[in-house]
Amino acid sequence: MKRTPELSRRLLGCSSWLKESTVGGRALAAIVLMVVVSTACGSSGDGPRREPDYQLVPAVESATIDGRITGFSTIPGAEDEAVALTQQGIIWRFPLDRSRPAVVFGDVSDRTPAIDLSILEEFGLLGLAFSPNFQVDGRVYLYYTAVDPPEHTILSRFHVVNGTMDLASEQILLEVPQHSGNHNGGQLAFGPDGYLYLGLGDGGGNGDPEENGQDLSTLTGSILRLDVSGEDYRIPPDNPFVDRADARPEIYAYGLRNPWRFSFDRATGDLWAADVGEERWEEVDRIMPGGNYGWNIVEGLECYDASSCDMSGLQPPRVVYGRDDGCAVTGGFVYRGPSMPELNGYYVYGDYCRGTIWAVNTADDSPPVLLAETELLITTFGELADGELLALTLGGGIYRLQRALKASVGD
Repeated sequence: MKRTPELSRRLLGCSSWLKESTVGGRALAAIVLMVVVSTACGSSGDGPRREPDYQLVPAVESATIDGRITGFSTIPGAEDEAVALTQQGIIWRFPLDRSRPAVVFGDVSDRTPAIDLSILEEFGLLGLAFSPNFQVDGRVYLYYTAVDPPEHTILSRFHVVNGTMDLASEQILLEVPQHSGNHNGGQLAFGPDGYLYLGLGDGGGNGDPEENGQDLSTLTGSILRLDVSGEDYRIPPDNPFVDRADARPEIYAYGLRNPWRFSFDRATGDLWAADVGEERWEEVDRIMPGGNYGWNIVEGLECYDASSCDMSGLQPPRVVYGRDDGCAVTGGFVYRGPSMPELNGYYVYGDYCRGTIWAVNTADDSPPVLLAETELLITTFGELADGELLALTLGGGIYRLQRALKASVGD
């Protein structure tokens, strides 16, 4: 597996150059500027070594999941137990101490299209989130692709009764038309504000043919922010586009191609997302309210399918990497656990194709550091109650991130 060269790491980590080059026709000058400033954006001097000093080890061997895992969550009020959802529509519940095998928590496979296991398809059950008041209201939210044509995705709410989902209690809150079976996003997460955030891809097709990424009148290509505390969803009054007649008020941020996993930093509340690229670049973004992340004007740090473009008003990515280092970024979490304090404040993410895991300091513009090189197809990450991190795979494996050798401080 090819490692990122030192110069490439410096270039990929220095996203701040874009702030000085936000007008059309200056893409080439910006690339030159990035090379010039790369030496100033090197190591922060207080992170882990750049050698891969970390590894993934089996975490819940007795609960290996039968199915393509697309999400993970600990259960509120029972943080020693968790659920893993599979693309096929089955949600498994299991203890984290390996004491019992996994059992079915919910099965919505009759509501989702059949998955052809011989190929990699992008639809199915894609997201789950427990209510912030789960111990009182027993609510759990799912995001999935509907079985009935035409293509559309559904945000639903279910009630949990006696430790399992009551499938008859489903209440559909939102349906979003899709023109293709890919780029459906799917992440669900409640923010520290108590609102539900939902990531939607651009709807699919090469190059965003419908130009949904830059169209505020459609929900696709966006991260939504919804108040689901009542029976139906409502619009939070401080959503960034509530006063624009040409925009959907549910939108929190836009210009995204296929945000494949986002999470909130439990210490700061910041929202971090990974956005899967088209042909050349994968990226990691800090999501700001009202932010435009550029798709399909730009891909990564470059104009997309054009020699020049107007980058004014676009939010630059924190990190990008190219096809030499992977093909599909998988978003993770800002590490806040006790076992690896040298990673405190680093956003940990990976690549689905290579199984590579990196970390980037959320407090500065230093380049990403290589944590581990695996051959696993990492589909999602999970955060435990104590802040430690798991990586979950297409084959149903659940792994814990830990040190392989003692990681030293500094370079």
